[in-house]
Amino acid sequence: MRLLLSKQAILVRLVSIALVVGLLGWLFDLTLEFLLVYQMVLVGWHYKHLFMLDNWLWRDRKLSPPAGDGSWQQVFDGIYYRQRKSRKKNKELRVLVRRFRDGAEALPDAIIVLTSDWSIIWCNKLAQQLAGLRWPMDEHQRIDNLIRNPEFQQFLQQKQFDSALELVSPLSDEVTLEYRVLQYGEKQYLLIIRDITQIKQLEQIRKDFVANVSHELRTPLTVLQGYLEVMDVDNMPAPPIWQKAHTVMLEQTKRMDALVQQLLTLSRIEAAAKVQFDAVVDVPAMLHLLEQEAISLNREKQHQLQFQVDPNLRVTGMTEELRSAFSNLITNAIKYTPPGGEIQVCWQRQHQKALFSVTDNGEGIAPHHVKRLTERFYRVDEARTRSSGGTGLGLAIVKHVLSRHHSKLMIFSEPKRGSSFSFSLPPELVVGVQTLHQPKLPRKK
Repeated sequence: MRLLLSKQAILVRLVSIALVVGLLGWLFDLTLEFLLVYQMVLVGWHYKHLFMLDNWLWRDRKLSPPAGDGSWQQVFDGIYYRQRKSRKKNKELRVLVRRFRDGAEALPDAIIVLTSDWSIIWCNKLAQQLAGLRWPMDEHQRIDNLIRNPEFQQFLQQKQFDSALELVSPLSDEVTLEYRVLQYGEKQYLLIIRDITQIKQLEQIRKDFVANVSHELRTPLTVLQGYLEVMDVDNMPAPPIWQKAHTVMLEQTKRMDALVQQLLTLSRIEAAAKVQFDAVVDVPAMLHLLEQEAISLNREKQHQLQFQVDPNLRVTGMTEELRSAFSNLITNAIKYTPPGGEIQVCWQRQHQKALFSVTDNGEGIAPHHVKRLTERFYRVDEARTRSSGGTGLGLAIVKHVLSRHHSKLMIFSEPKRGSSFSFSLPPELVVGVQTLHQPKLPRKK
């Protein structure tokens, strides 16, 4: 058990010895001389133990403390106790670090630990293979000096790490890498690099397959639909069931043709290069045409259509893609809103952004369906979608178009209370207000 030094006990001991020495000096009439000798002996005794401590800490390789006298032995024992405790903690830390490194080496991804100024603290072996790093030579080197890619450097500077960055490997043009940055601890970052070459290849194979099949189906469907449309069923010598069969075949052929057209549109958007935002899109004129189409499509259900369009709000982007996104959202609202419902289409400036929204008071969508609506071929109600002629690709097309225009589809819906589909284009795509004298579009239909 460790004993603590007692200031009172040491003071009593020193005073007692001084009194004894003083008394002896008084007997010989040499009090001051005896006390001086006592102080010199006391200082020498302390220096002796200081030299023992210095030798033990810096020269002696023994772990056990030296044998001291009095209070110095407790000092030696205390230092030894602290050393033993520190060695135990260091051993535990070494084991913990070794386990962390073994775990990081076993991961299928490249791991690089960075400081706030992007200096490398540590990396695993896979990082050396994928990113071309050299360890430990590259320790304390800046990662943006070693991976000299403008997109990667901009990715680090912006510090918008919600989404990953995909780049060609600096070591091979045939390898595609995904870079993801996570912040942890205090002013530390974790750079995770993953080889997604196989995933990209499979994705490209899927895109090519869909595009090729859709293209091959287009011609026979067009021929079949053409013959069915020119057939004079009323004057043909055929059984009565033929008229019903002809109607069903023509409807299903048109539905299949619409599906192929949307698959081709989706494939074309996916295969297209990055959008060049230099063409001005006259959205008000586009929505005016879509409004006329919506009125024609709405003759049977008699919805109350209301278009609120800012006549001066224009954006830059891809005209046909944006038209497809607007058209799909408006058409879906007309198809899936019960007869007599209200549909409101809005295109307005919201602060520095351009906001488009389609709101209806239809049946609404359950929450567990909302998050999957933009998946390809996903249907909330198979029977309802089939009867309305839906393909399950409309919102998937909208999702891809908006992604290419740096936006995202927002869906708010509540069963029995309607739905709202909206998105906002960023300020960099919004054109300044045009001073054009353009008549306002009709407000309500």
